[in-house]
Amino acid sequence: MTISIRPATPADLSLVARLIRALPDYEKLAHEVRFDEAVLGQKLFEQNNGHGPYAEVVIGEVDGVAQGFALFFHNFSTFEGKPGIYLEDLFVQPEARGSGLGKALLSHLAALAVERDCARLEWSVLDWNEPAIGFYKSLGAKFMDEWTVMRVDGLALVRLGAQPGAQAGNSGANG
Repeated sequence: MTISIRPATPADLSLVARLIRALPDYEKLAHEVRFDEAVLGQKLFEQNNGHGPYAEVVIGEVDGVAQGFALFFHNFSTFEGKPGIYLEDLFVQPEARGSGLGKALLSHLAALAVERDCARLEWSVLDWNEPAIGFYKSLGAKFMDEWTVMRVDGLALVRLGAQPGAQAGNSGANG
């Protein structure tokens, strides 16, 4: 068995979309998937508002067949004064679990973090996903129990963005 990891390219868009949709099926969250494939491709593979792509994707293959992916982006630690890598999604097809592909994907991201002088690699895991939690712990990952994830989305995001002083380019200064 041969495991390989490669960066996704625009030609992989349909594959990436299919793998992304497979993850929420496993997590019983398929009803929350709303992305448009063309917009996804733009955000992952094109310049966006003068910046590069918003995220990166690597494809994991077993014997030349795509069986998983990792989607990640850079965040920043003010405490460390360095960037980090945030792993948004990691997924391995059920038939490829136990092959070492999940570990290879995480090892690849850890190597990228070291190469890019990042302070850390971090992600979230659903609290009911005991197999994943056990796997992550076996790799040296630790819980950040003192932290709680917060989110503003949908209408609440629109409302918050409409608050005075929220518009881009507003320095907050008078005049």
